[in-house]
Amino acid sequence: MAPLQIEIVPCLKDNYAYLVHDREAGLTAVVDPSEPDPVTQALARHGWKLTHILNTHHHFDHTGGNLPLKERFHAKVVGPEKDRDRIPGIDEGVSEAARWHFGQREVPVLEIPAHTRAHIAFVFDDAVFTGDTMFAMGCGRLFEGTPAMMWTSLSKLMKLPDATKVYCGHEYTQSNGRFALTLEPGNAALAARMKEVDAARARNVPTVPSTMGLEKRTNPFLRPDSTEIRHALGLIHASDIDVFAETRKRKDNF
Repeated sequence: MAPLQIEIVPCLKDNYAYLVHDREAGLTAVVDPSEPDPVTQALARHGWKLTHILNTHHHFDHTGGNLPLKERFHAKVVGPEKDRDRIPGIDEGVSEAARWHFGQREVPVLEIPAHTRAHIAFVFDDAVFTGDTMFAMGCGRLFEGTPAMMWTSLSKLMKLPDATKVYCGHEYTQSNGRFALTLEPGNAALAARMKEVDAARARNVPTVPSTMGLEKRTNPFLRPDSTEIRHALGLIHASDIDVFAETRKRKDNF
C-alpha cells in the first residue's frame, strides 16, 4: 500500500487543517477545516477531489468549513459519534468501538476527551491527528473535562509508537515551549528543540508535525514523572494526576 500524502493547510490565525490523500484509492480527506477557502485552494494546487471531512471535535475553529466544503464537493462528514449533535453536517459517527476505513486502510479512532467531552483522534498509519487534546509541547484547556480525564487521554496517545507523527490543531509551539522551560530549564532536549522552533517560526515555517517520542521528551504535560518539574511545582510526592493538574493550571495563567 502506497504511503499517504499529508498536506498542512494553515487556516485562520493559527489553526491547521490537513489534507490526507490516498493516491491508490483516489480519496482525499480534510481534517478539522476551520474555513473552506484555504482547503479549496490546496486541493486545486494538487488536483485532488475532496471525499471526506474529518472532525476531531465540535469547536467552530475545527468545523467551520464543514458545510460549504460538503456542499461543494459532496464529501462525507465523519466525526465523534458521542458528539453527533454538535458536528455540522455529520454523516457518519465514529468511536473506538467501531472500525472506520479510508479506502482499504483501517483508521483507528481514539477517544480522548477533556478539551471537549467527545474529542477523538484519527490514526492514519504512522500519523495521528490530535486536534486540541495534544499540541506540540502542550495540551488543550479542560473545557469539558477534568485533569484526570485529560491525563487518561494523553496517556492513551503516549501508547502510540515513538515514531508516530503528531499533527495537532494549532501553531502554539513557541508559546508552549517557553512555558515548558519555566518548569524544566535543565531539560537539554527541550532547550535544543526550542532553538529549532524559534528558528522555524522566524521563517514562518510550521513546527508540525512533531513525533510522539519528541513529545515524551519535551512536553511538560506528558512528564509528571520529571523530578525537575515536580520540584518546580513543589509537588515532589504528589500523584501524576495532581502534577498534571498543577501544570495545566499554571499554563492557564502563563
